[in-house]
Amino acid sequence: MSVPAALSIVTLGVTDLDRAVAFYSALGWRRADSSVDGAISWFDAGGVAVGLFPRAELAADAGVPPELSGVPAGSFSGVTLAINVADEAAVDAALAAAVAAGGTLARPARRMEWGGYSGYVADPDGFHWEFAVNPGFPLVDGRAVVP
Repeated sequence: MSVPAALSIVTLGVTDLDRAVAFYSALGWRRADSSVDGAISWFDAGGVAVGLFPRAELAADAGVPPELSGVPAGSFSGVTLAINVADEAAVDAALAAAVAAGGTLARPARRMEWGGYSGYVADPDGFHWEFAVNPGFPLVDGRAVVP
């Protein structure tokens, strides 16, 4: 049996649900009607749902012991999330918007050796988002296509 390669949901375990919802809402992301105040919030991220769920509850749902449920503040979890945009100005604008919304600039945008331009912001829970122009992943209808 093969497993379909169709990512549909990314759920982020957050320490403060209201703060996380405020951050992603401030980026202009649309909160889905299926969100349940105080329990879980869903955002449409261009065909992939991003869920915000209390970290301890997400750990329990995944069968992870509570003491392993978090990444210490300011550390790196080993996972990044990326949004490809059309041009360098859009990268700079996205980074600025994320910082204004309460994120922390992890790495300013710069031209990369692979021919792109990218920078990173950590959201209030430390999840790292890369905003990039990546010529290796062209945009079709606003979405990156795997070459």
